Amino acid sequence: MAASSSCIAILTFVHLLFMGTSTAQLSSNFYSKSCPRLFSTVKSTVQPAIRNEPRMGASLLRLHFHDCFVNGCDGSVLLDDTANFTGEKNAVPNKNSVRGFNVIDNIKSAVENVCPGVVSCADILAITARDSVAILGGPSWNVNLGRRDARTASQAAANSSIPPPTSNLNQLISRFNALGLSTKDMVALSGSHTIGQARCTTFRARVYNETNNLESSLAQTRQSNCPRTTGSGDNNLAPLDLQSPTAFDNNYYKNLIKNRGLLHSDQQLFLNGGSTDSIVRGYSSSQSTFTSDFAAAMVKMGNINPLTGSNGEIRKNCRKPN
Repeated sequence: MAASSSCIAILTFVHLLFMGTSTAQLSSNFYSKSCPRLFSTVKSTVQPAIRNEPRMGASLLRLHFHDCFVNGCDGSVLLDDTANFTGEKNAVPNKNSVRGFNVIDNIKSAVENVCPGVVSCADILAITARDSVAILGGPSWNVNLGRRDARTASQAAANSSIPPPTSNLNQLISRFNALGLSTKDMVALSGSHTIGQARCTTFRARVYNETNNLESSLAQTRQSNCPRTTGSGDNNLAPLDLQSPTAFDNNYYKNLIKNRGLLHSDQQLFLNGGSTDSIVRGYSSSQSTFTSDFAAAMVKMGNINPLTGSNGEIRKNCRKPN
């Protein structure tokens, strides 16, 4: 028994050592010599994409989230299904929902032109997420780089790992904590819903059934574009942030205090007696506190289980393994 315990302890130590090493290998200057024009090349493609369609900023940010929450930040969300391979794009949280793949293709192509075979798709997602937030008026941060791309993906993991919009507060806290993200990180990262749109199918149940913590005028407005019947208008869109859906600000939290959270999972952060109410109040009264905490949480999220060293590969085409 003692020998078995010692063996487990050693294995645990080795596992932790490996995890620490993989994260430690990420560095904000990872490509400073191998691809010095990386940041300017990415930004020069992201900016016109968002200028042409401001909603695209939220979509590109969301791709990084949905990548990192499924077996780590490894670019797996970008892999297309084939006759012999089922990826994550048609998982329930992603189907008819995640978008921006063509923009990532364009960025990858531009990066390959200046430094072929050097920069991973996973790192491109991380840089693009940062640039999207900054372009829409949010904070910037130093992106840790050095991730490599997965050769595979898991639809099952995507179905089980990405918190659905029906999540309650305890489920949200638990899921984020399992990835090494604190409750404060969870509330800060949820602020990404200050930009972007949601489909009717994600908020239908809330606007028709949750009269206890949903402002009645908002419910009526959203019902007008989201029929009660499932299958009717499922993909009709509504802004997650009523006031400024293309500006990265703290209106999301101000809305929660007024029971204007569009998704059930959004309003769970402020229950007028819930454990995260004080964090929401803090962010609603101080945009600088929110943006600072958001940037720090994005760095933490970007460090989730990266493939480094000789693991994975640097894809030539983000949609398929080499």
